[in-house]
Amino acid sequence: MDDFKEKVAIVTGGASGIGKALCQEIGRRGGMVVVADINAEGAQEVASAITSGGGLATPAHLDVSQADEVQELIDETVSKHKRLNYIFNNAGIGVAGEMRDMDLALWRDIVNVNLWGVIHGTTSAYQVMVKQGFGHIVNVASMAGLVPVPMETAYATTKYGVVGLSLSLRDEAKQLGVKVSVVCPGFIRTGIYDAATMLRVSQEDLVAQIPFRLIDATRAVRVILKGVSRNDAVITMPFYVRIFWWLYRLHPALLSHWSRKITKDFRMLRKTTGD
Repeated sequence: MDDFKEKVAIVTGGASGIGKALCQEIGRRGGMVVVADINAEGAQEVASAITSGGGLATPAHLDVSQADEVQELIDETVSKHKRLNYIFNNAGIGVAGEMRDMDLALWRDIVNVNLWGVIHGTTSAYQVMVKQGFGHIVNVASMAGLVPVPMETAYATTKYGVVGLSLSLRDEAKQLGVKVSVVCPGFIRTGIYDAATMLRVSQEDLVAQIPFRLIDATRAVRVILKGVSRNDAVITMPFYVRIFWWLYRLHPALLSHWSRKITKDFRMLRKTTGD
């Protein structure tokens, strides 16, 4: 039997990208999915498409940076369905550029969504799952949470935090019947690049410098759900993420050339007017 059939799942950032693909696939597999997103109209569209196809889904407007909203959604879900099998803390935003061009407002924005949002979802869901004696928390981080990525310092800071949270909680939660996994994808074809804040560089130029082909979110989600079914601690895709992570653990200096190249290439694009 499919691990997601007749299971209740909340997916944050469910209106687009990996979140949307997760909702669609869980719905296709017979799960009941709560499509949660700050974009209420987009969440409604995704949920409606799932139900039109015979699946079970409900939309929810959610700002993950607000702890009370996250708690309320989880309480409502458990009250209605009497359980919470999965939460996918997937909502996130991007900031690309040099730290010297960032202000504290941008730092607060990305930390509030990418890190505090995951903390809010994990904390609230964990309390429920401990009482149930079962459940699986899946936090979406990034390759930037496993290896250093220059010019994405703020983004990497939040994703390293998500990885640390997930792996540290995993053994703590295991004895209480709760599973925890962290997802660390590479370059996925999603809307995060369009929505990201770009500092002194254009979105088109930055994406053009990505050294790998973007993979489809639907393909990434199949890998994610396979890893969740196996209760993998760290779920990576595609292949180069595992290679980079292995090299960095073996000898961090092995990635120095790559990091220097990223920095050099970005600075060739960086707009210097006003310096």
